[in-house]
Amino acid sequence: MRFRSWKKLWKKAVTPMKLKTGIYWGAGCGGCDVAVLDVHEKILLVAEKMELLFWPIAMDFKYEDVEKMEDGEFDIVMYNGAIRNSENEEIAKLLRKKSKTMVALGACAHLGGLIAMANFHTRESLLNRVYLETESTDNPDSVIPAEKWKKGEEELELPAFHSTVKTLDQVVDVDYYIPGCPPVPDQIVSALVQVWEGKLPGKGSVIGAGERTLCDECPREKEEKSITEFKRPVDAIPEPEKCLLEQGFLCLGPVTREGCGARCIKTNVPCRGCYGPLEEVNDQGLRMLSALASVLEPKEEKAIDELISQLPDPLRTFYRFSAAASILRRKKV
Repeated sequence: MRFRSWKKLWKKAVTPMKLKTGIYWGAGCGGCDVAVLDVHEKILLVAEKMELLFWPIAMDFKYEDVEKMEDGEFDIVMYNGAIRNSENEEIAKLLRKKSKTMVALGACAHLGGLIAMANFHTRESLLNRVYLETESTDNPDSVIPAEKWKKGEEELELPAFHSTVKTLDQVVDVDYYIPGCPPVPDQIVSALVQVWEGKLPGKGSVIGAGERTLCDECPREKEEKSITEFKRPVDAIPEPEKCLLEQGFLCLGPVTREGCGARCIKTNVPCRGCYGPLEEVNDQGLRMLSALASVLEPKEEKAIDELISQLPDPLRTFYRFSAAASILRRKKV
């Protein structure tokens, strides 16, 4: 959609005053904040409709500024990032209390995202790996950061490192979800237009994305072929016009929501599922396993096992973005 058409959308918006808005970055890479900035010249139109009261990554705000606000003072808060530690959880609860509408922005807040890969390890093994075992570590005293430290009159307190990475809605009540890693900038704008026009769907809905699978918007040709082998993009170059899955490149398009414009697929990279599952799908990874079962060429159990063994890491492939929101949730400890 061109810039002019977005401008028309804004002119149609019927918000009498600016929406009081907050944006926060929890456990994540910061890509969702960048995606907000990547609306480019549309940021000027955004500024016409919303007043930023809290956005630590871009402006000088403190937690105490939020604590002093009235409950429900924010019209909308967009929280990106998963809940990894006690600070993420504390601020999520604070912002929920101070906001009328809470939006989970991006895959990490929505599904746990890549951050939730940590759920396949224990808290102790993660800390040991990072601070003691990495090849570049120089830590002769084997020091692992403590939550509280005191020396004389000096005191330091760090956030508690939780054992399990959680999605935002596993900690606070969430009104809407904007999926993606990160969300496409136009998708963010589209969602905000719905807010300003008062045309939001029912609570709990995914906004700014479609209701079909990514395969439905994928431009590649499909021949309904069975899969006889699995390949990796590092080992073979996909044909640019044909369905990646039918070529043997594991693509989660059949179980992933549309809305990204098939950006990865158009650059010859298979979908990894960052937009999450369709409505009423409880487990994206299991749904992909079910979809694969119907298109595999071998039908005998031994042959199927041999074919699946060609996938180097099925767990982290099928649950790359959705582990925290899945039935598995985490490794049993």
